[in-house]
Amino acid sequence: MGCQSTQQDSIEEMLQPLLPVPFTEPLQPDPRAQIEVARYSELLNSAELTRNQRAELYHIRGKLYDSLGLPQLSQVDFNRALKLKPDLAETYNFLGIHHTLRQEFTEAYESFDSVLELDSSYEYAYLNRGIALYYGGRAELAVDDFERFLSSAPDDAYRMLWLYIAHSSVDPIAAKAQLNQNSLQLDNQNWSTQIVQFYLNQLSEEQFLTGISEGAQSQEEYAQRLCEAYFYIAKLHLSTGSFLKAAEYFRLTLATNVYEFVEHKYAKLELRLLREALLRARSS
Repeated sequence: MGCQSTQQDSIEEMLQPLLPVPFTEPLQPDPRAQIEVARYSELLNSAELTRNQRAELYHIRGKLYDSLGLPQLSQVDFNRALKLKPDLAETYNFLGIHHTLRQEFTEAYESFDSVLELDSSYEYAYLNRGIALYYGGRAELAVDDFERFLSSAPDDAYRMLWLYIAHSSVDPIAAKAQLNQNSLQLDNQNWSTQIVQFYLNQLSEEQFLTGISEGAQSQEEYAQRLCEAYFYIAKLHLSTGSFLKAAEYFRLTLATNVYEFVEHKYAKLELRLLREALLRARSS
């Protein structure tokens, strides 16, 4: 009966197309970043560099590779940097993100713990460790990290959203009440406020999609907004069991090519988790 019901729900969902979605050309790789990669590669060939200088260059080139959507090359450079200089907090942060994306959660936690041991003021380690804990099935601990991250900037919509996403998997009612209370700190002039309003049902999905382009100053900014919007719409559909719609929005997130955004990075993981869940459901 459960399988029949799920199958029927999936058929009904397929018959309901997505709302017309705004779209833009995927961002093209930044030519300046590519030129900088070539320049740093040339510098790394110099025999006159100290260990610390070489480590810093590997770290910088790793960040450039990451922004260009080349995670394997960036990870190689981050590992090289830490081998030469093991106290680079930001490098551990990037490695932790890569471990999370590969679902290597123990290694991810260790990387973010290393960040905070080296630099307790590096607040983004709380965001990224919270995300790792959330995807690692430890949402209650993730809530603690997200609350600490939000406390540093209580008017930041993205910090509120990640806290809500983790908290809602523990206690949906309390999470919605907390998000509603936190939203009082938001500035309506900021684009990101609309995402929270959408989550609080103050905007319909159609209204939210329509407003994405308002105030965008460039094609790049528009693509970045779409990357964020698609991801958070997908997460909301996922939470209500609309798996096919969620998958389509995650694919749209990836299509923006905004590689350095956290939403783009985790859209790929979300699709992998959805695929695995569907395979388990079919085999059961």
